[in-house]
Amino acid sequence: MPTVAVVYHSEFGHTRVIAEAIARGASVIEGIDTRLISVSDLPVPSPDGSLTGTWNDLNSADAIVFGCPTYMGSVSAKFKVFMESSSAIWGTQGWKDKLAAGFTNAGGLSGDKVNCLIDLALFAAQHSMIWVSQGLFYDATGINRMGSWLGMQAQSENAPPSETPPQEDRRTAELFGGRIGDAVIRWVRGAH
Repeated sequence: MPTVAVVYHSEFGHTRVIAEAIARGASVIEGIDTRLISVSDLPVPSPDGSLTGTWNDLNSADAIVFGCPTYMGSVSAKFKVFMESSSAIWGTQGWKDKLAAGFTNAGGLSGDKVNCLIDLALFAAQHSMIWVSQGLFYDATGINRMGSWLGMQAQSENAPPSETPPQEDRRTAELFGGRIGDAVIRWVRGAH
């Protein structure tokens, strides 16, 4: 079954809310299986650089969606550790031609989130992956209220994850997940 893996870092739970919404949106697409993976749950590389355990879920996925908070205009430090830990996979181009996408969340409406998405897209390009953009117009209902095209952006207030990010961002994330799920079906079945 085609699989979408959503790998993310979330320190306070807000970014996890978006990761869950993306996975939920992808799983609505008939024939798609999803995996939700926190970078905190990935085993550290062994001394020889090999990666085992939950890393295998990423290796076997047809698409990997990368997500983290935007900290200081870039990816979070814990997500950067994940990126650098993938160097053994990069060395063999183990993720080559997998689909990839990205999302981020921050307290500010901008917060230079687009730079974080650029970091994620460049990381995917380093792995020779195929990037899936947001693909959603912004509208009066709040869908894609950030006006993002490269990937999905969300904004959280200083409140519990049960209250923020807002429903508009959660719905945008679900639609983004659906877009990724559709792309995986087309890609895997050869209709690309």
